[in-house]
Amino acid sequence: MNMLESYSISDSQSGESVEADDTFFSLEGQFKTLASLLKGRIIRPGHSQYDDFRAVVPGNYDRRPTAVIRVANAADIAASLRFARDNGLEVAVRSGGHSGHSSTDTGLVIDLRDLNRLEIDKKTRTAWAGTGLTAGEVTRAVEKHGLIVGFGDTASVGLGGITTGGGIGYLVRKHGLSIDSVLAAEVVTADGNILLVDEKQHPDLFWALRGGGGNFGVVTKWKFRLHALPAFTGGPLVLPATPEVVSRFTALAELAPEELSAIASVMPAPPAPFIPEEFHGKLVFFCMMAFAGPAEAARDALAPFRAIATPLADLVAPGHYSDLYLPEDPEQKPAFSVCSRLMDRLDEGDAGKIINRVAGSSAPMRLGEIRVLGGAMGRVPSSETAFAHRSSRVMVSFIAVYGDPGEQAVHDRWAADGIAELPQEMDRVYVNFLLTDPAERIHAAYPPQTLERLKLVKRRYDPENLLRLNRNVTPA
Repeated sequence: MNMLESYSISDSQSGESVEADDTFFSLEGQFKTLASLLKGRIIRPGHSQYDDFRAVVPGNYDRRPTAVIRVANAADIAASLRFARDNGLEVAVRSGGHSGHSSTDTGLVIDLRDLNRLEIDKKTRTAWAGTGLTAGEVTRAVEKHGLIVGFGDTASVGLGGITTGGGIGYLVRKHGLSIDSVLAAEVVTADGNILLVDEKQHPDLFWALRGGGGNFGVVTKWKFRLHALPAFTGGPLVLPATPEVVSRFTALAELAPEELSAIASVMPAPPAPFIPEEFHGKLVFFCMMAFAGPAEAARDALAPFRAIATPLADLVAPGHYSDLYLPEDPEQKPAFSVCSRLMDRLDEGDAGKIINRVAGSSAPMRLGEIRVLGGAMGRVPSSETAFAHRSSRVMVSFIAVYGDPGEQAVHDRWAADGIAELPQEMDRVYVNFLLTDPAERIHAAYPPQTLERLKLVKRRYDPENLLRLNRNVTPA
């Protein structure tokens, strides 16, 4: 049902009616016309669900869009984009809402969360997944069939954002990035055209969608190749946070079988029952291990890591892949500061810098996160997708999580200074981790040749730069 909240125009202080100009009424009339064309809903200020629908995950942002359009299909997106262009309104696109770019203070939010259909073909090991689905929803559905596709490390992240950016998660060494499993996509371009893209149809757009961010269109659904996962072993291995342990862990992770990937963080130990109480709040090395294969092979692959030092906790065991997703409280809206770099190496001296940086943060929760790459991700030619930093071996990120958004500048600086202390063969970054960096750091996400190619694709499919609320690639 189309929903357009009816409310009177009144002065916010006195409650008295005020006179509105013709432009206001003209826009109101156009919203009513738009509502009559949509299968989805338009949520305006004053609607009982407005605050819920406008909210995003990071507490850094409290934006109040002119409207949230909860679209029901590709035609709704096309109509909404034309409406925004005709009325000079800014457009934000929301899938999971983990980015500040997924809302706006002055324009429309195209909310994709109702595009949540999942069609699994077990015979061909493929799936069409609506872009409003989350990583956790897809993972839990496909693993029931002994199948998997790799996303990131957070269940509530939307498919739209993680896949257009690349997708670095727990299967990166075994099956590559999320985009390396994409076979096709349906996308609505800025001019309202609805296209099916793959390697043969609109190959330039298909290339750009895989790693170029949300610059080139609004993806409605993705076709993924699914991978067999008959057995899985994973969970947290908690080790002492020393430079020797961190550097040794990183070296072993590079040498490990490709079935093993890990996301490890220097961080204060949470007050979890499986961690001895005397370590709560003290720095530890919290390693989420993931082995895609039989339990016996997993034991052999994990043995060197367990031998680095006496574990403070070891919950790595056979189970479901989805068990790796840690619990989330949707009522909590913490603020985040993030700065990251893709690197070729990480030695003991670098590990010491990470530990010292985390120890020096005033944030209630802070992490020095390490993701060891290589394997399948590195075998894809750098020109095959818009994610071109394929040769990178390690990704290091400093992440601060805190309650008061007013502290953001302090924590942004802490994270950026930490990255600046690490080796700088060249500044390379994963575009999805450009969360609180300056806009000009987009140049670190793409090598010059890749960026120029992206600008040409942008000129073809969005020459007016309507889709600019992202890590923006401007038209050539």
